[in-house]
Amino acid sequence: MPRSSTGPRTTPPDTASEAQPPARRCGYVALIGAPNSGKSTLLNRLVGHKLAIVTPKAQTTRTRLLGIAIQGATQVIYVDTPGIFAPRRRLDRAMVAAAWSGAADADETVLLIDTSRGVDDNTRRILDALNERGRRSILALNKIDLVRRESLLGLADALSRQGRFEPILMISGLKGDGVDDLKRHLAVSLPLGPWLFPEDQLSNAPERLIAAEVTREQVFLQLRDEIPYASTVETEQWEEKPDGSVRIEQVIYVQRPGQRAIALGEGGRRIKAIGSRARAELEHVFGRRVHLFVFLKVRRGWTEDRERFEALGLDYNA
Repeated sequence: MPRSSTGPRTTPPDTASEAQPPARRCGYVALIGAPNSGKSTLLNRLVGHKLAIVTPKAQTTRTRLLGIAIQGATQVIYVDTPGIFAPRRRLDRAMVAAAWSGAADADETVLLIDTSRGVDDNTRRILDALNERGRRSILALNKIDLVRRESLLGLADALSRQGRFEPILMISGLKGDGVDDLKRHLAVSLPLGPWLFPEDQLSNAPERLIAAEVTREQVFLQLRDEIPYASTVETEQWEEKPDGSVRIEQVIYVQRPGQRAIALGEGGRRIKAIGSRARAELEHVFGRRVHLFVFLKVRRGWTEDRERFEALGLDYNA
């Protein structure tokens, strides 16, 4: 409301002291690191909502996923990327390429290092690549709840001499320790500019993709080591119901009949358990009732199938 222009004024107006809304900022922040360094857990913590699937297994994340958060006058668009490692297959190469592409396109890059594991071969490759690119990054020493403080200080000191890091933060993506420090830094370091997404939007990922990822999380959690990496999940049907619920049909693709038998389980018990737990998680994620139907199919060589790469948003020719 404007001030009244009538009546005596005892002091001159001080326009500089009048409250002005802070200028808006917006930018992309890539979360990169070796497999299982905690990127997806941190993304979920930063956004305040579960978007990325999290499992104890390495190389769970296969494609870039955006998570959108508001920090004061700043809209931060986090990019969760696949773990960076030495690729052996076409799918591996595409995943690593997606991670580096996410970093190249970002305004800020956060390198996560699992402090309980230290600098392994994969992390060394990332450090070398960042130095070759002359890229300044934020260093986040993650999982600090698992190591002693003396070890943390030694690791931070050693890494400060091995790359261009500003700042170096100690965090726990799982417990939230130090995460607010990262948020505050990004709130003032990202470029000035208008927000790119509506204030209430959490991600640009289609709900069909998020649903497929939730079911794939259960595949990783419940099946043997060899099956999750040979499988993928696609949402084939999505039907909005008049009562506000949603009917979802999904297919879990595996590469061999023997893998299908393992995923099916005796009397179909394992696939039923996967579907039941995925449905419960989907209802939590979407905040409404979900009718989930999960099927198993064999698709030999799907990891060399161009259509599967396109469904995952990966570059087949990487």
